[in-house]
Amino acid sequence: MTITIREGGPADAPLILGMLDSAVEWLVSQGRTGQWGTEPWSTNERAVELVHGYAAAGTPYIAEIAGTPAATLTLSEGPGSYLEPADEPERYIHLFATDRRFKGLGAGAALLAHAAEETRRAGISLLRVDCYAGDDGKLVAYYESNGFIRTEPFTVGEDEWPGQVLARRVL
Repeated sequence: MTITIREGGPADAPLILGMLDSAVEWLVSQGRTGQWGTEPWSTNERAVELVHGYAAAGTPYIAEIAGTPAATLTLSEGPGSYLEPADEPERYIHLFATDRRFKGLGAGAALLAHAAEETRRAGISLLRVDCYAGDDGKLVAYYESNGFIRTEPFTVGEDEWPGQVLARRVL
């Protein structure tokens, strides 16, 4: 099985939303609603705007297996507004999701490795990402298994959604 990665653009926003919807559906089926709630991203106007904004301002990448989109992430020059940027140039991962039909086939890990290579190619040594840090911590552990280290915990909103920033040096 070959995984290919292509650069995307703003036109890929519906595809990205579909993958996020797939992830929400899977999380809900597991009883894990703390990360992204219970409703598809594509039905939330704010989430749709967020995806379109990141797809336009950043660089989306799509991992494909046998020509079918399997995973996505978007690289940008910094974090979302809920976090402080680093005190050095960085690349930041947003909207990382795998279509659950392709779970365990390596598309997500391939995208993370590609993000590290793109960061290195740009002459930047810091790649960061943030994620949900609640429940059993498996998402944080996944990033750690892909070469990231925990740097700072944070919370967002009135519900104090638990997050974790992770970083990876690539130079």
